Amino acid sequence: MAVARTASGSIPGPAGATLKNLGGPETGTVKAGPTDPATVIPPIASRFVAGEDAATALDHVASINDDGVAGILNLLGEHYDDRAAAAADRDAYLELIDDITATGVDACISVKPSQIGLDVGESVFRENFAQIVEAAADQDVFVWLDMEDHTTTDATLDAFEAETTAYDGGVGVCVQANLRRTSEDLERLAALPGKVRLVKGAYDPPADIAFRNKERVNTAYKNDLAYMFEHFDDGIAVGSHDPEMIDRARTLHTEHGTDYEIQMLMGVREDAQRRFAAEVPVYQYVPYGGKWLSYFYRRVLERKENLVFALRAVLGR
Repeated sequence: MAVARTASGSIPGPAGATLKNLGGPETGTVKAGPTDPATVIPPIASRFVAGEDAATALDHVASINDDGVAGILNLLGEHYDDRAAAAADRDAYLELIDDITATGVDACISVKPSQIGLDVGESVFRENFAQIVEAAADQDVFVWLDMEDHTTTDATLDAFEAETTAYDGGVGVCVQANLRRTSEDLERLAALPGKVRLVKGAYDPPADIAFRNKERVNTAYKNDLAYMFEHFDDGIAVGSHDPEMIDRARTLHTEHGTDYEIQMLMGVREDAQRRFAAEVPVYQYVPYGGKWLSYFYRRVLERKENLVFALRAVLGR
């Protein structure tokens, strides 16, 4: 695979000041919003969400860049059934692409299909996604397409294939190891340019299409990783905080020589992120925006494993 790499309250989180003139005045600046997100987002959430505006999120990315970690910026929002709302987030991503270029931070973007129109109609989603990818390609900003629940898998993969083929890379897609179909999907994706992010899966699909047992999901993840390292030329993103899976990726890299990167969430194992960055490219998934509550609930509170990660992160363990 061809890779187009670019890319708080009482609890430590994003940098406090807004980003000013990073890269020189001639490259532009990003203006902060009217409120300080740390006063709006509760401390436990501000560890995992980089504020309510793009300027604060870019500030955070600049701070992790200093530690060798790149950012994956995600404007929070999903499941819009209104075309205007989808278009508004599309336009926000177009502005974010400009901001990334203007500030010079090491970052890419990640977009949810239902955020840019999939629930309105697949054609709306495809049109908005194509506009985002085109703008990003013009400025050499990598675009990730997130994977949502199992009902969106086909539409998501189809959109990824169309855009990554059109631009010979510069686009990535996420797949979930807990879905039984993923091993077959990887066979399709191996022949395409771009990147593939493998995660265990944060949603709760029915048992007839998914592995529900934790150990079975772990086994699937290891098997999928093995296939990727053997059959992909590069473009592997290990989306996991699990030390066992990261060790597995390191072993497979030694065995096959296939390049890979590690992706982790903001606020989770950040010491490990900095440590790994000395060995391989590391990206931190950096969500931001006013719709932080639903993200925090689903990712951190809904599943017991994620809650444990959150508590450990807050306690510094």
